[in-house]
Amino acid sequence: MKNKKLITTLVIVAVFLVVFILLGPFYILYEGQQSVVTRFGKIVASESEAGLKFKMPVVDNVVIYPKKIISWDGAAQRIPTKENQFIWVDTTARWKIADPAKYYETVNTVSNGLSRLNDVLDSSIRTIISENFLNEAVRNSNKINNIKIEEQSQTLDNVEDAEDAETLRNLTATQSRQETINIGRDGLSLKMFEQAKMFTDAFGIELIDIVVRQIRYSDDLTESVYQRMIKERNQIAEAYRSYGRGQLAQWQGKTENEEKVILSEAYSKSETIKGIADAKAAKIYAESYEVDPEFFDLWRTLESYRKTIPTLNKVLSTDMQYFNRFYGEEMGR
Repeated sequence: MKNKKLITTLVIVAVFLVVFILLGPFYILYEGQQSVVTRFGKIVASESEAGLKFKMPVVDNVVIYPKKIISWDGAAQRIPTKENQFIWVDTTARWKIADPAKYYETVNTVSNGLSRLNDVLDSSIRTIISENFLNEAVRNSNKINNIKIEEQSQTLDNVEDAEDAETLRNLTATQSRQETINIGRDGLSLKMFEQAKMFTDAFGIELIDIVVRQIRYSDDLTESVYQRMIKERNQIAEAYRSYGRGQLAQWQGKTENEEKVILSEAYSKSETIKGIADAKAAKIYAESYEVDPEFFDLWRTLESYRKTIPTLNKVLSTDMQYFNRFYGEEMGR
């Protein structure tokens, strides 16, 4: 009887053990995982080391969370800066579940955690960007303030006169003064991180960092930048046109002066040639007159008639000496 009772007891124990094992009192926690064990909704244990773990069958529930670092990629936001300039801000962040028990109590699931992060991080990003100026968001250092940018123009290479080239260089010089930044993009990222961390710690989340991935101008700000660039280019173009008009007036003045000098010299030479020709003609006339004075007198009189008679309409005079060659010397007397 005793042996029979012992066997019965062992069988019952074995059955209970089989049932117990079939109910699953063990679970495996892999590398990169952590767990929270709850019993009737109350947390009774949390595990973060990989291995074979024990739980009470039926009454215990195991929630597995990732232990690795998780990335957060937020949607780009259109945010106004302190000077009310709208920019698109694209950010990313890294986080992990540092306290699985607190995480279970506050957000429960990974999707809920991401939803909470969206609210917290978006709010922090918007707050920090709107409290600072545009140059703090787009730049990270003041190195550009120490860089001297000289814009070389091919037009200056074609100017032969060094003085003109220097004048044109001064007319087209553009000075761009870069504002000094005090925080910079990395500093803004750190401020976002510090502000968001005050809220994420309460969820059992360890926020590792926030990085501003991209800053992009909005369409209205881009148009404003383009208009400013166009205005600067137009000012330079107007400087070139002004210089060109000055050069045109200068060359026109030189050309007119040279024209006057050439015409004056040509007139002087022509008058000299005329004077020499007239002298030679007078000499020839004188020599001809000396050879035959009567013929010379006749020729000169006929030349005078040829020039005056075609335009002569009427003559009223008692002196006929001018027409002696027509009427004869005796009638003229």
